Amino acid sequence: MNNPRRKEIRAIIAQLEEIKDEIDSLTTDLEGLKEEEDEYRDNMPENMQAGERYEKACTACDNLESALEWLTSISGDLESAICSAEDACD
Repeated sequence: MNNPRRKEIRAIIAQLEEIKDEIDSLTTDLEGLKEEEDEYRDNMPENMQAGERYEKACTACDNLESALEWLTSISGDLESAICSAEDACD
């Protein structure tokens, strides 16, 4: 591989690392919000646990968990892409 292509790949790697860092930061933020929603749901009085608000809180928690799983997967995929691009430069 010639030096100009290596330079372009390294620039792409830097951009991918920035994207991964942003996704990791967003994941942390979303985890905090999910914890707050979990706490809200878990602290609901028993007489409200059969109601619509409780069900909405449960659905929100499930959806947030799913979003976190996707973000974690994306972060891992980006890490794999970065490693493969770095290997291409060697």
